[in-house]
Amino acid sequence: MPKTPKSTSPDSSKMSKDDNSSKTAATENLEDHDFSETISEEDVDTIKKVANDDNLSKPKSYASILVEQVIDAKETFNRSLGSLFTSAFTAGLEIGFSLFVILSAFALLSEVVPSHYAMVLSSLLYPLGFIIVVIGQSLLFTEQTSLLSLPVLNGIEPLHKLLRLWGIVIAGNIVGGCLFAALMIGLGINMDLFSVADIDAYAQHVLDFKWWVIFGSSILAGWMMGVAAWLVTSARDTISRIVLVTLITGSIGFLGLHHSIVGNIEVFSALMYGDTVSLPSYLLFLIIVLVGNTIGGVVFVAILKNRTFLFDVAKVKEQAEDDKKESMNSRMR
Repeated sequence: MPKTPKSTSPDSSKMSKDDNSSKTAATENLEDHDFSETISEEDVDTIKKVANDDNLSKPKSYASILVEQVIDAKETFNRSLGSLFTSAFTAGLEIGFSLFVILSAFALLSEVVPSHYAMVLSSLLYPLGFIIVVIGQSLLFTEQTSLLSLPVLNGIEPLHKLLRLWGIVIAGNIVGGCLFAALMIGLGINMDLFSVADIDAYAQHVLDFKWWVIFGSSILAGWMMGVAAWLVTSARDTISRIVLVTLITGSIGFLGLHHSIVGNIEVFSALMYGDTVSLPSYLLFLIIVLVGNTIGGVVFVAILKNRTFLFDVAKVKEQAEDDKKESMNSRMR
């Protein structure tokens, strides 16, 4: 680890040390109850070995990231239903700040540049709500999709509990987002920050594609959000997490990919205040994007990352067996 400069205060040094320690505690202090009862003692010892991550001067190991995510997800499974819904509802509200600022910037930029460029430039403000959600540790469906599936993939939690958990998080995100749209977007109109025409334009920017294009776009967005969750866990400090969230979600906004929770607010705002969105088109859009985001997060992140981890475990076990045989042969000699 690099030496601390002399000008650094003892308090800041202690905070940095405590922050780093908290990042590795999840993998350094693994207990037997963190594992499924079906996992053998040998496999438990192997996982503990590959997950150990005590060198703070180097990036976190692949295994330590995955184990930390599994433990965090398991803690989420153990939270009360009221706590889960409240956290998800809060995330639905917080993510709305992205659209509020985007619409305000779009309305302003549309007066000086062509509408297409105004939409692209305003979309660069997309990360704002995500930073609030991720750093505030509220439950956002797309960020949590791959994370929450890991205990199921490893036989720690049953599938029906995952589906119930997803349902609670989705419901909280959607209700929070719709409430934000009803109150804050209406407030923005009355403050002349943006107009109904701006809301309709942004909704059509999201809806003006064939269903299979929206579906494919939402898969890619879910994939990128799963990657964001993985990278955030790999980061050792808050600044790094903010940078990573900004890069990933900023790319989603710049490319115009379909994110279910932000998209819900975009389209619901037009349903409430605009003239171009009907209830059936809103519901169909929401279903398509939710399914696409789920597939992108689970298949392309959780399953592939988990399989890589299992291959690593198998390699360590094989190496341990080889070392054991070599030790026995040397004793026989």
